[in-house]
Amino acid sequence: MPELIVTVDEFDNVVGTEDKEKCHDGGGILHRAFLAMVFDASGNLVLAKRSEKKRLWPGFWDGTVASHLFDGEDYIKASRRRLSEEIGLAAGPVKYLFKFRYKVPYKDIGTEHEICAVTALHNVDAGRLRPDRDEITEIRLIGMEELVREMRSKIDTFAPWFVMAVERMNNDDFRGLY
Repeated sequence: MPELIVTVDEFDNVVGTEDKEKCHDGGGILHRAFLAMVFDASGNLVLAKRSEKKRLWPGFWDGTVASHLFDGEDYIKASRRRLSEEIGLAAGPVKYLFKFRYKVPYKDIGTEHEICAVTALHNVDAGRLRPDRDEITEIRLIGMEELVREMRSKIDTFAPWFVMAVERMNNDDFRGLY
């Protein structure tokens, strides 16, 4: 059964829904997505390695949870849903940070063409997280300064939308939020 996700125009107005796989075929169809960044009480990010089963960017490091919106969901509701499904986190207060638009092809397999919102959740006990191995093969904690250094030396091991989000968080006035 197809997984229908929300498609949008360049201004993030809902156009309709489309099969997730079709949204990623060829040059991609613009759709809504989010990247949920989970931080522990010390301000470390829960970094997630994408499953090798993923069609696009398998085995790459990513923010804690990245996914898509279903019809009727906003960015916060979708973040809560997937945080529960992917890492077993009954989310507390999820905060919306910002959104950005990007389009990046992955080899000759498909394209991510998204308006991606970044959300954050703080003071989480990372030891209680239970990753769904079909989605995430590994998690680890990392401070933002260390993450930026690692990205500079190993950029090709990180999902591109995650790099874009971290660059913005590092360059804008978001330092107090993580």
